[in-house]
Amino acid sequence: MWTRIGAVLLTVFLVASAQARTIRIVAFGDSATYGWLVKRDDSYPAQLEKMLRAKGRDVSVTNAGIPGDTTKGALARLDGSVPNGTDIVLVEFGVNDLRMHVPQKAMRGNLSELVQRLCKRGIGVLVIGLGGLDVSDVARANNVLYVQWKLPPGQYRARDNAHFNAEGYAILLARTLPQIERLIAERR
Repeated sequence: MWTRIGAVLLTVFLVASAQARTIRIVAFGDSATYGWLVKRDDSYPAQLEKMLRAKGRDVSVTNAGIPGDTTKGALARLDGSVPNGTDIVLVEFGVNDLRMHVPQKAMRGNLSELVQRLCKRGIGVLVIGLGGLDVSDVARANNVLYVQWKLPPGQYRARDNAHFNAEGYAILLARTLPQIERLIAERR
């Protein structure tokens, strides 16, 4: 009988410990992830962490966005930007590849390799398509979640009218939160 009670208590302890563990999220991308032309506290990774904590989620969100980065650059810095112990990665790349005339096939191949490497590490992945760049085919081919971030030009844009402002990021995050919470639930 004492063995059963001990086993039950151990199971309760292990479940409680797993639920109490901080979920580590890395926002991995280019200037849209970095938060070009907004305060650091207004970047989407910072807003996401605040949103999730306000909902009682124990999370840590790291901003690994670098303005001007490409899928090739992302592959080169992947291991340094996404450390061991990371649970979820939000992947946003591709626009700079197109701006630099990288062929779409090469960009999509790099993005697919990036997603595959994350999945092999047991990390949950959400791919973000930005503006008119739809990379849902990459997400679908790798069986990961996808969201398209697109807002009309104007009030939700930073002063360059290309990047988002704080309000724009908040709107996009509100739309994206269900997918992120799904990944968090899967990691628990």
